[in-house]
Amino acid sequence: MELYELAIRRAGAPTLAEFQRREGLAPTGRPDGLTWAALLPWLTGYRHYRVVPGDTYARIAARFGTTVRALITANPNQDPLRLYVDQTLTVPLGFAQVPTDVPFTYELLSLCLEGLAARYPFLSVRAIGETRYGRKLWQISVGLGPRKVLYNAAHHANEWITVPVLMKFLEDYARAVSENGRVYGFSAQALYQRTTLHLVPMVNPDGVDLVTGGLRREDPGWAEARALAENYPQIPFPEGWKANLRGVDLNLNYPARWEQARQIKFAQGFDRPGPRDYVGAAPLSEPESEAVAGLTDRTEPGLTVSLHTQGNVIYWKFGSMEPPGARELGERFAAVSGYALEDVPYASGFAGYKDWFILTRDRPGYTVEVGAGENPLPLSQFDDIYARTLGILALGLAEG
Repeated sequence: MELYELAIRRAGAPTLAEFQRREGLAPTGRPDGLTWAALLPWLTGYRHYRVVPGDTYARIAARFGTTVRALITANPNQDPLRLYVDQTLTVPLGFAQVPTDVPFTYELLSLCLEGLAARYPFLSVRAIGETRYGRKLWQISVGLGPRKVLYNAAHHANEWITVPVLMKFLEDYARAVSENGRVYGFSAQALYQRTTLHLVPMVNPDGVDLVTGGLRREDPGWAEARALAENYPQIPFPEGWKANLRGVDLNLNYPARWEQARQIKFAQGFDRPGPRDYVGAAPLSEPESEAVAGLTDRTEPGLTVSLHTQGNVIYWKFGSMEPPGARELGERFAAVSGYALEDVPYASGFAGYKDWFILTRDRPGYTVEVGAGENPLPLSQFDDIYARTLGILALGLAEG
């Protein structure tokens, strides 16, 4: 029901029944197919509209609570001075597409991406793989420049708050590009021309859905995860879950001294699939980690940033490896965020994505542990986390 509640709130209806009444539907107050279809634009954030006699962009914008600039951006191949009857336009609705006050699920992410791609057609959205349970791993690309950077979030399920952080940055950046504005003091158009940004905002969609409620008890994978969790009764279920639904910790599944990570985690008792810290049967055994590694191989970014929680800390090395320029950029990240630049604790220093990237490329790669407290962090921390992280993400585009 959370998606329904988000949609009726955006539509300005006090209840689902009142929304149904406004739409000419039976006001049952219960979800159904017709109601979902009527609510969908309030989740994707846009409508398709057929031009009628007398229409102008200004009149259409006023009718739907949007702006002429937003219409021009969403319809790049249309001439606003040459409208014709029955012409179909994409009309962005007058609210921010990415919500920051509700738990994120795979479905919500997919709806947000559909909406952002409609609002900002210069965004490229594609699937780079899918989980064993059929959820796609979405990649978004934006920019024209030869410099390439790759940002990712939610390797760990109960660190899902990093998803709206990365998604809000994407929306803010795309809006600034379209409006010739600035992001954290940088010209968005200049960044767009110099840098190509690739994002994977939800590396672990199965696990995120388990933690945030997108996965119901009757859905495939829930019972299997519950059974794996019973091997670790000291870890609360599902809020303590970090792994994918197969019980593999994705950020321990990369070929960066994986055998050493295996030895450490087995000694700690994480020697079988479960909620956290199981390294998998082999490096890149999981479709999620394999997909992210494949994207990295195809795009060859000069910089990567992985968002995790929590600790207010930035990790930047792999063992004794210090990629050229990594310390200096890391210090700038620390300065703009207030996070500490630190070495990774030995017991957590192997087989992560950052570790693999640094080992195989000798280029700057960072794990940013946002927020403080116990995972999953509450949404009440979102504004502070985003304010601190924005400078890192913008600076990475400028100097990565």
